[in-house]
Amino acid sequence: MHCPQCGQQQVADVVRFCSRCGFPLDGVMHLLASGGALPGFQLDEGPREISPRKKGVRQGAALVLLGAVLVPLFLVLDKYTHLPMEFFAAIAAVILFIGGPLRMLFAALFEEGASTRPRIAPASYLPPAMPAQRGTPVRGSALPPQSVNPAPDWRPRPNTAEIRQPPSVTESTTRLLDDQDERQSNK
Repeated sequence: MHCPQCGQQQVADVVRFCSRCGFPLDGVMHLLASGGALPGFQLDEGPREISPRKKGVRQGAALVLLGAVLVPLFLVLDKYTHLPMEFFAAIAAVILFIGGPLRMLFAALFEEGASTRPRIAPASYLPPAMPAQRGTPVRGSALPPQSVNPAPDWRPRPNTAEIRQPPSVTESTTRLLDDQDERQSNK
């Protein structure tokens, strides 16, 4: 089998990734095993009902938003009209700002959530069957066989203790000064 991305010939038909570029070969093996047909998945079609939990949370959020609109409206009407709306504003605030979050909490804790749809997972990895040859196992190894030949021209590592240390930089400078002292003393 060859990698469809880079063309590298694979060692065995059971490898999962290309050895050169790392391309996943699972899908390629499924295509080869099924004769080029893509696997089919069933999609669950049809309308979905909203779960009671989600309905309750939405109702609670609607109550809080309704409170955010009605309470200021009642207070404005109380201020600019001669109607006693202060009482209605207080009742609306208590019912909507306390009842809304309580409704959301009740729905989240005690009501039934959405039913889970059965998801169809693709079949687990199963390499395609390879034809059995004489004396070889049915499933091949992902790595090439081990080489038993030693590497050519092998030589032992050099002993670095035998290498002579270079002289110090200051030694040559000191010798030059010594030579100058001798010349001056000879004059």
